[in-house]
Amino acid sequence: MSNEENITSIKDVQNNGDDSSDALDIVPEDPALNEDIKNLTIKQTFDTKKLSPNVTKRVLFLKDIQVKHDELEEKFLEEKSALEAKYDSLYKPLFDKRYEIVNGEVEAETEKGVPNFWLIAMKTNEMLANEITERDEGALKYLKDIRCCRVENNSRNFKLEFLFDPNPYFNNSVLSKTYHVTDDNDDGPILEKVIGTDIEWCPGKCLTHKVVVKKRPKKGTKKVNNIPMTKTENCESFFNFFKPPEIDEVDECYTTMDEELQNLTDQDYDIAVTIRDKLIPHAVSWFTGEALVDEDEYDDD
Repeated sequence: MSNEENITSIKDVQNNGDDSSDALDIVPEDPALNEDIKNLTIKQTFDTKKLSPNVTKRVLFLKDIQVKHDELEEKFLEEKSALEAKYDSLYKPLFDKRYEIVNGEVEAETEKGVPNFWLIAMKTNEMLANEITERDEGALKYLKDIRCCRVENNSRNFKLEFLFDPNPYFNNSVLSKTYHVTDDNDDGPILEKVIGTDIEWCPGKCLTHKVVVKKRPKKGTKKVNNIPMTKTENCESFFNFFKPPEIDEVDECYTTMDEELQNLTDQDYDIAVTIRDKLIPHAVSWFTGEALVDEDEYDDD
């Protein structure tokens, strides 16, 4: 229903209504109106024809304020995106220098490199530590950098890149995760799709699956029945992060997604944002443990 159908113009209100500025002129004893207010939901349109002319005029002014706010917010988002892009370019030389020192490409005092820099930094963060198993640590010792970059100059879309030295676990030199976020006028930002890297595991080195040995049930006396069965099962691993939950189409994402999948999707995105906003820019503080103090102070506040 259009605004013209819902709300009369200011001119009509001024011609037909009283200019009194008394309290809201909704009749409190109107059962139908009270029922409409009681049943009002976000996606329903309130029937403003049931309002008095004075209240209708006030609502018109409120709508005008909302329009001006939305225009300012749009400008804010444009400037925010440009400011973030500017500082991304200023951060890059610092991150490049950090990369060189961590990986021993430049001298830092007596010896090259900082062993297990990213593994220790990640394990210091509680959310990331909960995702890392003991089996994962061997592979994460080969992690030499984590980077974040924009996708298509969109301030919401981003890609995480994990750079690895050659290692005995997988053949990929880079494992990436890309997040596409779309804006919805009604529901706000919506996670549209997530794309992860297919990991090329070396034989017998897959960390996201484990081989379980099960005894065969006894059905006879033949020796073949005594041979154990082996079964491959999924297991906990940080590297499951690169195989994201499958998300429904955008217009159905938050209406048809079951609760369990919704929780997995939310958790996956929270981990990505933690890596993007906390770990990457403050990796040294996480490595030394100083970030934990800052987190505790923030929680206390």
